[in-house]
Parts: sequence; structure tokens; C-alpha cells
Amino acid sequence: MIRTPEEFRITPMSHSGIVAPILMGLSVAALGGCETTTTGGTVGADRPQLMLISSKQMDEMAAQSYAKLKSDSMAKGDLDQDHAMFQRVRAVAARIEPQTQVFRRDAPGWKWEVNVISSDELNAFCMPGGKIMFYSGLITKLHLTDDEIAIVMGHEISHALREHSREQVSQAIAAKTAIDLGAALLGLDGQETQAATVGYESFVATKFSRTDESEADRMGLELAARAGYNPRAGVTLWRKMIDASKGGRRPPEILSTHPADEERIRQIESLLPTVTPLYEAAHRG
Repeated sequence: MIRTPEEFRITPMSHSGIVAPILMGLSVAALGGCETTTTGGTVGADRPQLMLISSKQMDEMAAQSYAKLKSDSMAKGDLDQDHAMFQRVRAVAARIEPQTQVFRRDAPGWKWEVNVISSDELNAFCMPGGKIMFYSGLITKLHLTDDEIAIVMGHEISHALREHSREQVSQAIAAKTAIDLGAALLGLDGQETQAATVGYESFVATKFSRTDESEADRMGLELAARAGYNPRAGVTLWRKMIDASKGGRRPPEILSTHPADEERIRQIESLLPTVTPLYEAAHRG
């Protein structure tokens, strides 16, 4: 049990003697929770990730959330109403799903699901375990081609392959523990503790998210290419995204959970020489 700041204050002399072993212990615990969830592929994404909860826990939570979303959407008459669009999205998924074995051997055996919600929202996601949802507005408003749908889907599936949700939950657990411990050891009041939390959310957590997005862009591009979809669609997709956001305001990239649009395009263009041969090979095959 951690004492409150009022109960436990330390002097400058004792600070290093007490804090250092605790921080060392936290570091060892963090190292013990590190994994690399994907291997293989051409573009690669194999940095160590902090994982403090199990994949099974995340998959179970995702399955429950996805089931509720489907149920709520069905009750509103919004689930898979456009049959042609639904079949189109499912066809893209059917080509991409087998390619996931390049990054994870277990992924093709996931309990994949694909659905479309009728909504003007420009959104799509893939929950842990392969639960995919597209919003019709993303396709209709941006007039997406099948190649562009594949780029979006590859990106979202890559988040699931890399278990970014599991990683971010683990990071949040670690950050909350560290902040609470620091507050107790240093005798911080509620306002100072809140400032530390805001600092984490503004600068550290958003950086983790930008890293995740960059990884998903790279891996998603490769998945789409291996499935026989033109990776150059990644450039046209983000051009459409930029046009759709004109007139709106976004925070500086350092405070954003997503990389700047132009930076994403530059990364995609730099990867085209690597992934285009995979696209060409898929067509030859």
C-alpha cells in the first residue's frame, strides 16, 4: 500500500537512496513485460513493446465491444444496409487476411469479422483479434477505389497485428503507476500530480500513438501490395484525406496522435520502391 504524500515525505538526502531502487524495480518489471508482436515482412516493425496484460484479455474485450456495436447498429438499421458496399469491403478483406501470415503466423486463424455501418463518419478500424468495421461515409465521401480501401484496411489490420491497443493500455497502466508512485515519494499535491498526468498525455502518450500510426502505415502498405492492390493508392488516399480536411484546424504534430498528412505521404512514397515489386509479383502469381 502506497502512503499518501502527507504520511510519507522524504528528505533530499534520502531521495536517491529510496527512489533509485524503486525506479530500478519498475524498469525490471517493464523489461519483463516487453514483447515484439510481429516478425518478418519487408518493411518491418519489430521494436520491443511494453505488454502488461494478455492478448486473450484484449481479444475478449474487443469481441464484446464489437458485438455491442453490431447489435446497436442493427437496432438502428445501420448495419450492412448497402449490400454492394458490404460485399466490396468483404472482398478486399478476404484478399488481405491471408497475407497477415507474413507478419504473424497465427493471424490468418483469427476469428475475422467484417461489417459496414451506414454513417457519414470518415472512419474505419480493426479491433484486436480481427474485428473490422468500415463506415460508409469514408468510402462514399472520398470516392475510394478498391485499392484505396485496401490501403485503409491494411493500415487498420496492422494496428491489430502489432497489438497497439494492448500496448497503449499497458503504457497507461505503467504511467498511472509511475505518476502515483512519484506523487507519493515526492509529496506532490493533487494539482502537481494532475500536471504530471497532463504532461504524459500531451507529449508521451501522443508520441506512442504517432509511432503506432507510422508502423501501421508501413505494414498496411505491404499487406495491400501483397494482396495485389496498388500501393500507389496510399498517396491518392492521403491526398483525398487532405482535401477533405481543408478548412478544418488540427493541432501541431507534436501534440497530435497522428503524423502530419504530408509526412505520411512522404513515407509512403519512400516505401514504394520496396513494396511495388510485391504488388507486381502478386499479379504475376
